Amino acid sequence: MEAVVPQEITAELTQILANLVLGDNKIRSNAEKAVNDRLAQTPDLYLLALAQFAIAADTEVMRSFSLVLLRRLLFRPAPQQQQQKGPRATLYDHLSSQALTTLERLLLRSLAHEPSDSVRRKTVDTVCDLANNSMSRGRPWHALQAQTFSMTQAAGAGFRECAFRVFSGCPNLVMDLQTDAVLSVFQKGLQDSQSVDVRLAALRACVSYLTASDTHQLSQSLSLLYQMLDTLPSLPNVHLKTFLSSLTPLCSSHPTLFAPHLIALLSFLRALIMPTSDSGPTPTVAKPFPNTSTSFAFPPGDGQQQNDECDAEAAADDEKEQVRRAALEAMISLSEAKPSMVKRVEGWTLAIVRACLEGMGEMPEDGLEAWLEADPSEDSQDESYPHVYDQSLDRLACALGGKEVLPPAFQYIPSMLASYDWRLRHAGLMAIAAIAEGTSKIMQLELGKVVELVTPMFKDTHPRVRYAACQCLGQLCTDLEEVIQDRYHHQLFAVLIPTLEAPEPRVHAHAAAALINFCEGVERDTLVPYLDPIVERLLKMLNPGAEQGKQVKEYVQEQAITTLAMVADASEVTFAKHYASIMPLLLNVLRNANSADHHKLRVKAMECAGLIAIAVGRDVFRPDARTLIDVLMNIQNSPVDPSDTLLATYLIATWAKICQALGPEFEPFLPVVMPPLLNAASAKADVSVYDAEDENYDREGWETISMDGQIVGIRTSTIDEKCQAFDTLVIYCSILGGRFGPYLTQSLELTLPALLFYFHEGVREAACRLIPLLLSCGKSSGTLAPQMIPASLTKLIYCIQIETDASFVSSLYKSVADALRVVGIPALTPELSNALVDATKHQLQSLADKRKQRSQRAASELEDDREELALLEEMEDFALEDMEKLLKMLDGQHPLLIAVASVRELGFNQWDSEDEGGSEG
Repeated sequence: MEAVVPQEITAELTQILANLVLGDNKIRSNAEKAVNDRLAQTPDLYLLALAQFAIAADTEVMRSFSLVLLRRLLFRPAPQQQQQKGPRATLYDHLSSQALTTLERLLLRSLAHEPSDSVRRKTVDTVCDLANNSMSRGRPWHALQAQTFSMTQAAGAGFRECAFRVFSGCPNLVMDLQTDAVLSVFQKGLQDSQSVDVRLAALRACVSYLTASDTHQLSQSLSLLYQMLDTLPSLPNVHLKTFLSSLTPLCSSHPTLFAPHLIALLSFLRALIMPTSDSGPTPTVAKPFPNTSTSFAFPPGDGQQQNDECDAEAAADDEKEQVRRAALEAMISLSEAKPSMVKRVEGWTLAIVRACLEGMGEMPEDGLEAWLEADPSEDSQDESYPHVYDQSLDRLACALGGKEVLPPAFQYIPSMLASYDWRLRHAGLMAIAAIAEGTSKIMQLELGKVVELVTPMFKDTHPRVRYAACQCLGQLCTDLEEVIQDRYHHQLFAVLIPTLEAPEPRVHAHAAAALINFCEGVERDTLVPYLDPIVERLLKMLNPGAEQGKQVKEYVQEQAITTLAMVADASEVTFAKHYASIMPLLLNVLRNANSADHHKLRVKAMECAGLIAIAVGRDVFRPDARTLIDVLMNIQNSPVDPSDTLLATYLIATWAKICQALGPEFEPFLPVVMPPLLNAASAKADVSVYDAEDENYDREGWETISMDGQIVGIRTSTIDEKCQAFDTLVIYCSILGGRFGPYLTQSLELTLPALLFYFHEGVREAACRLIPLLLSCGKSSGTLAPQMIPASLTKLIYCIQIETDASFVSSLYKSVADALRVVGIPALTPELSNALVDATKHQLQSLADKRKQRSQRAASELEDDREELALLEEMEDFALEDMEKLLKMLDGQHPLLIAVASVRELGFNQWDSEDEGGSEG
C-alpha cells in the first residue's frame, strides 16, 4: 500500500512506539512527551502515521499497540483545548476532512486484510469508536457499512466474526436500513455452522440492535429473539455461559421481548440452575463430600493420569458452575425488570428459590478451624460462602415481594433447619435473612412462626450455624425494625444474651453485632430490664481478665465497644449506673492504643465515650470531661499516620458528641476544635477522570460514576469527612447559639456554596439546616452583618430555581421558611419575593409536567414501577407541602396556593402498597 505520510515521520514514530513499550520509566516518559509534542504540532500526520503503522508493522504486538494507542488518542481533548470551557474539542475535531477520509480508508484496509484474529479485533474496537463518534458529529461512514455487510459473507470465520463485532459495537450502522435485510444477515450469523465465535458475535450484534431499536423496529424484529434463543441448547458449557451473559443486558432493558418464550426459557434454564444431584423434595448438596474422588479404584492407577483426570473434572465442574450462575442471573434480571410478567409463569419463582437455596447450601465441609481463627474484618467476603445465591434470593424477594416468594421459600426452609447437614441449617438461616427485606410486610403476618424457627438454632452444635442465627436475627431486626423488637424482645434477648458468652470469638462477637441492630429499633423501657446482663457480658468481652489466660482478639474488643455505645444510646440515662465501670476502660484504650494495628479500636473507643457521655448526661460526665478532652487534644495534635483513614472523621464526630453532652460548657474548647473542622468543611472533592480503557480506576476508597463517556472517580473519604464537618457545624450552632458567633462569618462563607455540592447529598442537606441556625446565632450574638441575610436568601432561592430533586426542593423551602422566622418576613425584599415566586412557578410547572407524563404511561408499565412511583410522588408531595407552608406564611391568600393544590391533584395518590416489590399481576 502506498505510504500516506513521509518516510521520516514513519521512522520517528517507529522509534517512539518502541520506546513506549519499554519497561524503563525514563525512556517511556520521554516517549510519551514526544507523542504529546508531535500531536500538539501536527496531529494529522502522526495519527495517520499511527494508522499506517497498524497495517505495516512487522509484529502483531506493535500492530495491536498502535491500534489501541490510536483509539485512545483520537478522542482525548486536544492539547490546546484542555483549559478551555465549553464542549470538549478532541484531536479528531482538529483533523481535516481529507485526513479523516484517509484514516477511514486505512482502518478499513486493516479490517479487511489483517491476518491475525486478535489484531483484527483491536481494529474493530478502533473502527467502532471512530464510527460512533463520527456519526454523533453528523459524518456517516457508508464505506464501513458496505464493507461490514460484505465481510459477513467472507470465507474466513474470523472475518465474519469481526463483521458482527462491528455491528455490535456500532448498531447505528444498520438502524436506517430495511429491517428485513438486517434480520436476514443477523439470522445467518446466528446459524453459522462453522464457528461458535461467529454465532456469539452475531448474538451480541442482535442484542445491540434490539437495544437501539425504536418501538416500530422492535415490533418487526420479534422473530429475531427466537433465533437468538435457539443458539443456546446445542452449546457446550464452555460457551454457554458467555452466550447467556450476552443475553442478560437485554433481559434487563427489554424484558417484554422474552414474554412469548418464558415457558420454554423456564424449561431450559431450570435444568441449568439446579445441581445435578436431586434426592428428593428438600434442597440437598450435589456433592456432600467435596474435594473427594468420585470413585474408589484398586489397584491404584497411574498418579499423573489420576491428576489429569481430577484437573479435567475440576475444570468441567467450574464451567458448569459458571453456566449455572449465568442462567440464574438471566432469570433474576428478567424478574427485576418485569415482575408482573414472570409471576404469571407457573413454576418460575419456585425454580429460582429452590436453586438459590441449593446454592446457599454448597459450602466446603471442612475449613472450620481457619474460619474460627479468621478476623471478620479481613474475611468480610468469606470466600467459602456462596454469596451469589444469597444475593440472588435477596434480589428476587425485593423484585417480586412477599406474596410471591415467601410460600416457596418456606416450603423448604423448615426442613433445611432440621437437616443433619450443618450447611443446610446454615443456608436456611441465611435464606431467611436474605428474603427479609423484600418480604417484610408479608413476613410480619407470620413473624411469630419465623421467630420460633430461628431461636432454637442458637443452641446448634455447629458454630457457623450459631453465627448464621445471629446474622439472621440481626437482619430481621433491621428489616422489621420496631415490629420484631416490640413483639418478641423477650424471645430474642433469651437467645442473644447467652450467645454473648459463646466459646468462639467469631460467634460471640457476631451476637454483639446483632444486638446493635436490635437496639436501633427498641424502646428504652423495653431494653432497661435486660441492661445489666448485657453490659456485664460486653465488659467481659472487652476485658476478660487474667483468669482466662487468653489474649482477647482485637475485633472482639472493637465489637464490644461498638455495641456498648449503641446500648448506651438506646438506654439513655439508665446507663449511668454502668458509667463508672466503662469510662475508665475507654480512657485507657484512648491513651494506649496508638500503634497502627489499634487504629480501629481507638476510634471505636472515641465513638463509644461520646455516646456514653450523651446518654448519662452532663452531671455524670462532667468529672471525666476534661480528662477525655485532654486525651482527644493529644491525639489531634499528634503526627498523623497516613494509613489511619478513620481518625479525622471520628475525631470530628466525637467532639460533636462531647458538645452535645456538655452543652454551653463546651464553648471554651471551640478554639481547639474549629480550625480542623473548618478545614474539613472547606475540602474540595478529590476527583479523577479516567478513560473508559483504563483498568486501574477501581481503587479502594473511591467511587466511580460514568459521565460524558468518561469514568469519574471521587475519593469518598474526603467528601464523607466534609459531610461529617457540616453535620458537626449544625450541632455546634444549634447547641451553642450566640456563643458560636466568632465563627459565623467563616461558617456562612462555606455553607452557601455547599448548597451546590452535588457530590454528596448529605453536605447539601446539612447546609440547608445550617443557614437558619447561623442567622439565629448572628442575631443573638450581634455578629450578623447586613449583607448576610440577602446573600443567604438569594442563594436559597437560586437553588430552588435550578433544583431537580424533589427531596432537596423540600429542604430548600424549609430553610427559607426557617430563615424568615429568624430574620423576619420584611427581609424578603420585593426583588427577592419576585425571584421566589418565579422559582416556585418553575417548580410547579416542572412537577406538573412530570405528573402528566406519568399519567400517560401504559398501565402495564406503571404496574411494575408501583413502588418507585409511590416513593417519588411522596417526595414530591413533601416538596409541595413545604412550598405551601412558606407561601401561607408570606400570605394566607397567596395566589400560587391554588396552583399547588392543582399540581397535588395530578398525582396518582392510589399507591397504597399492600405488598412490596412489585404488584401481584
